[in-house]
Amino acid sequence: MKYQSVKGTRDVLPEEQPYWRHIEAQIYRICTLYGYERIDTPIFEQTQLFERGVGASTDIVEKEMYTFEDRGHDSLTLRPEFTAGVVRAYLQNGLHTRPKPVRLFSIGPIFRYERPQAGRFRQHTQFNVEALGEQDPAIDVEVMSIAWQLYADLGFQGLCFQLNSTGCPQCRPGYLKVLREYYQAHFREICPDCQRRLERSPLRVLDCKVDSCQPIIANAPPLLEHLCADCSSHFAKLRQYLELLGRPYTLNHRLVRGLDYYTKTVFEVWVQGIGAQNAMCGGGRYDGLIEQLGGPPTPGIGFGSGIERIILSMKEQGLSVPTLPKPQVFVASQGESARLVALRVLFSLRESGVATTFAPGDRSLKAQLREANRIGASVVLIVGEEEVAKQAVSVKDMASGVQEMVRLEQVVENVTKRLNALTHK
Repeated sequence: MKYQSVKGTRDVLPEEQPYWRHIEAQIYRICTLYGYERIDTPIFEQTQLFERGVGASTDIVEKEMYTFEDRGHDSLTLRPEFTAGVVRAYLQNGLHTRPKPVRLFSIGPIFRYERPQAGRFRQHTQFNVEALGEQDPAIDVEVMSIAWQLYADLGFQGLCFQLNSTGCPQCRPGYLKVLREYYQAHFREICPDCQRRLERSPLRVLDCKVDSCQPIIANAPPLLEHLCADCSSHFAKLRQYLELLGRPYTLNHRLVRGLDYYTKTVFEVWVQGIGAQNAMCGGGRYDGLIEQLGGPPTPGIGFGSGIERIILSMKEQGLSVPTLPKPQVFVASQGESARLVALRVLFSLRESGVATTFAPGDRSLKAQLREANRIGASVVLIVGEEEVAKQAVSVKDMASGVQEMVRLEQVVENVTKRLNALTHK
């Protein structure tokens, strides 16, 4: 074919839609349970919003953003993450005047120019949660539990939180000094990216995936040993709440996430048995972001989870989803006059809320009945010359094979009763 989907994008075909609809239904159900409301922001924003919010020295801003100049010569960027846009909407639309915390969630596409791999695409769909305006560690646990409950309810086993604290502007500078001193002693052993990060974004060296850097990361000084009293207290309460709820967690000193706005809590949810990339979601606290984007000092916490990643993991673990409903009624006809009657019946049923389909074109009655069998129709309506003459329709129960003639004006009622009876069997 001349045209193909762009590298890093994919088509979601009808066969995969049951996964999407099931996951979205679970997201809505769980967010409703937790009192979170949906917010939708534009898929592109001013480039400066992401440069300031995400961090100019991050890989996202330096390497991965889709940025373009529009006809008005404004620099715009397809959103590479949700939080900065949600914070912008929070400030612009007066959501900061609402009672705190403001609980929000989003579902939509994210765009990053990165190397495509299993479960990761240059356009992917993300489920995003934000809680704004409250610093209580109980809100950390609430946000984390939304992710946990989603994966648990989808059927995943072996869930575990990966947990760390990245400190705050009071205690982080002292830790960064210690970290730089440690890495300077190993400067020639680390990869070129880490050599660059050490000056511009030193925490990111702990997130490096290059093999030669792993022993150095493993022996790096843990940030948790350098927290101030406030951050230590926050983290201790968070761990206490997780233990109270029976949520297993692992302290992971190399977990820093890839965005500059994180403070205090950072976390991921890992699932066992899904290969090397076992992180299902990631997030954390960003207590200085809203102030950085022009608002008043306001704490916040959130996470993002790629839906494609969830689906891939569900398939790997053999987790099933409900099939999507299909039309239970099929209308077949033979001859032009019968076709006119059949179309009238077809649309009368649809207008009455009965999912109904038919086979277009000049197919034989036998071929139409085969199609009805293929789609699993429960009831088939047949219109031929005899039915036209009698102003009636033959109604066939596909399970029993029993067929009866029903007058046109009674067809909708008759079919509705049949389907109701099947539903309550």
